[in-house]
Amino acid sequence: MKVHPPYRVFYGLADANNFYVSCERLFRPDLEGRPVVVLSNNDGCVISRSNEAKEFVPMGAPAFQYEDIFREKGVEVFSANFALYGDLSSRMMSLIGSRVPEMEVYSIDEAFMKFEGMDPSDTEVRMRELRRTVRKQIGIPLTIGLAPTKTLAKVAARIAKKFPDRTGGVYLLDTPEKIEKALRWLDIEDVHGIGKRLAARLRRMGVHKAADLMRFSPRQLRKKFNVNLARIRRELEGESLYDLEMPQPRKRIATTRTFAENITDFEEVRERIVTFTAVTAAKLRRQGSAANFITVFIRTNRHREDLPQYHGAVTLPAPYSTDSSILLSRLAVEGLRKIWRDGYAYKKAGVIVSELVPANQGFMNLFVPPDDRHRRLMPVIDRLNAKYGHDLLKLGGQDPQRTWKMKQAKLSPAYTTRLSDVIRVRVPRNFA
Repeated sequence: MKVHPPYRVFYGLADANNFYVSCERLFRPDLEGRPVVVLSNNDGCVISRSNEAKEFVPMGAPAFQYEDIFREKGVEVFSANFALYGDLSSRMMSLIGSRVPEMEVYSIDEAFMKFEGMDPSDTEVRMRELRRTVRKQIGIPLTIGLAPTKTLAKVAARIAKKFPDRTGGVYLLDTPEKIEKALRWLDIEDVHGIGKRLAARLRRMGVHKAADLMRFSPRQLRKKFNVNLARIRRELEGESLYDLEMPQPRKRIATTRTFAENITDFEEVRERIVTFTAVTAAKLRRQGSAANFITVFIRTNRHREDLPQYHGAVTLPAPYSTDSSILLSRLAVEGLRKIWRDGYAYKKAGVIVSELVPANQGFMNLFVPPDDRHRRLMPVIDRLNAKYGHDLLKLGGQDPQRTWKMKQAKLSPAYTTRLSDVIRVRVPRNFA
């Protein structure tokens, strides 16, 4: 295998272990060593598992299908508390960012780091200290991988997580020999950037481990698959092609929800779509963007095979680039009418705005001038809702008496944002 030493730049990946579960355990130390799972919106599917739960609860498992197993195995079940997870993530990322030269927040529980011109062994020592600091000051356990490329840093982090007793939660891939050994161990579907479908195609070609991919040249992979797979292969060799990415405005914004109960009434779904659109438009304005298209979708419960199934979606163009809740909601309702089918029980719906541009650089329409009243009204609505609560001012298409909340039967307290919840909880032993 061709490799590219000496390595002048090293990348790190800091990955919080079972992050949502770790956040719940932070204020419930009695849960250490016990099986714990966290459920998605409306307590639908399993989205985080403790190590103890992984042997009998698969990721993405529908919660209602595993209720008997939860009881039998004594699994502690939590509704997703995204406010808590977001707050702890922000604290964790702030601490990591203060201890490394460069950082890219990759997700709520992962951050890439870059070390240039530094001795790899010294960097490993620093990362072990960082891991201890995060554990002590935030209370979240970290796994850290170090390697010459971002793709290999993912591999190193996986090894550190798989073998914590041997790695101490930090692993450094700094030689061609270590890299080759790691690729012979890693399953092809576990390579960062290779999804299940692509992995299945590769397996049919005899590629079962990451090392098997090296039998093909980048040119062959580019011709048979795409340039991305060719770049992944080169990264696995130790050739750095992906640098840290600075935060960019989102290219599309979505608000989707799974309903607590199946809904058959058009007016009820219409009210939900208007509310989702208002939330999405507010996100647009916070980002300083305007949208040119809006997509509306509705779907039935795919887990209810005894019910008829339907999935409808439509994308409509806006007459001009807009961040107006009023205009976007009108378009959303128009889209809903196009895809609505009577006789179905709908379980999920959502809106997505796309082709986003800076709000002050949007596209105009000669025949449909923008309504200047919307431009003046929207900031007022945002300020009042931010000050007095997001349900203070609503659109006419929303039910003024109705406050929609997700089903969250096992929601933990607001430990970090509500004083009354902080007072009544026992501070965990490892929280500083």
